[in-house]
Amino acid sequence: MENNNIQMCDLKGQYLKIKPEIDSAIQQVIDSTAFIKGKDVGLFQDNLAKYLGVKHVIGCANGTDALQIALMALGLKPGDEVITPDFTFIATVEVVALLGMVPVLVDVDTLSFTIDTKKLEEAITPKTKAIIPVHLFGQCANMDEIMKIAKKHGIYVVEDTAQALGADYYLNDGSKAKAGTVGDIGTTSFFPSKNLGCYGDGGALFTNNDDLANEIRSITNHGMKVRYHHDRIGVNSRLDTIQAAILNVKLKYLEQYNSARIKAADYYDSKLKSCSRLVVPNRVKWSNHIFHQYTLKVIDTNRDELIKHLASFGIPSMVYYPVPLHKQKAFEPYKSVNGNFDYPVSDFLANTVISLPMHTEMDEATLNFICDKVLSFFK
Repeated sequence: MENNNIQMCDLKGQYLKIKPEIDSAIQQVIDSTAFIKGKDVGLFQDNLAKYLGVKHVIGCANGTDALQIALMALGLKPGDEVITPDFTFIATVEVVALLGMVPVLVDVDTLSFTIDTKKLEEAITPKTKAIIPVHLFGQCANMDEIMKIAKKHGIYVVEDTAQALGADYYLNDGSKAKAGTVGDIGTTSFFPSKNLGCYGDGGALFTNNDDLANEIRSITNHGMKVRYHHDRIGVNSRLDTIQAAILNVKLKYLEQYNSARIKAADYYDSKLKSCSRLVVPNRVKWSNHIFHQYTLKVIDTNRDELIKHLASFGIPSMVYYPVPLHKQKAFEPYKSVNGNFDYPVSDFLANTVISLPMHTEMDEATLNFICDKVLSFFK
């Protein structure tokens, strides 16, 4: 099986299985020429709202825009402090800085890789206005604890669900909610490799708050509620009709896609957990894990050599993320704010994590080949 075409994310294989539906949906949009605000946009927003069990879904151009629009809709001002995890993709934090707010970074939990709720409250000051927990790699942060802290201090919560759309969160009261529907606003990205991905860029915000939904709709459309009457400074951020039509098709398969990822992760776990120098992903009790990424920790190992070893057999791997945010040059201006904190877990993860191929088209032969080559490195 060497030199096969193993992908980190096999988008083509997934597309070929639903090609007639996708091609037909795209062609219908082209035939209609309603490329902007076509009927598929509203249809997709309604279908996603029903799937998530939330009142409002508003599409936008991408996941980073979704985060920016969420902070704008909450009325946050320059100088306000917004708390985010230190170990995540930069989009979560850069929008805070772009809006003139102050990003306050908090270390993450060693098991879930999500924000450490024990350290979260220590970072709150009178200037803190919002928390952005990130549901990293496919499972949720501890939302019960986060919401308890947020309510105590009167702080908004914006859930970054870009890597966990469709994950279930199990609340302490015994109920269940979809990721992104517990806080004030949820945001997501439809980047092609996401669990629900389109064929370009796309994003969305979700909320149960009618007033916030109206603000979000206005902001995404140049600050308009009535055509050519601009009530506020907004942005131009729309989910286009072709992407919405594609997402409408793929949404029907999201549960199937997430199950396929979980099955692949189960296989990885079964083969790799016995290796003493590998730590398979932890699965927290408050959320299922839908494995946007399958991310291991490698202990007492030269990770770069492992990556080279896998590459020699045509197996791709990635490091998400090699540099935690507190060490990024872009955030040096905020060192005085974040200087009181340390980030031992983020530093540890940046040096030890490695992600293996994970997508909906993994078969047992491929998984077995990857696992054999991973384990052969340690012999």
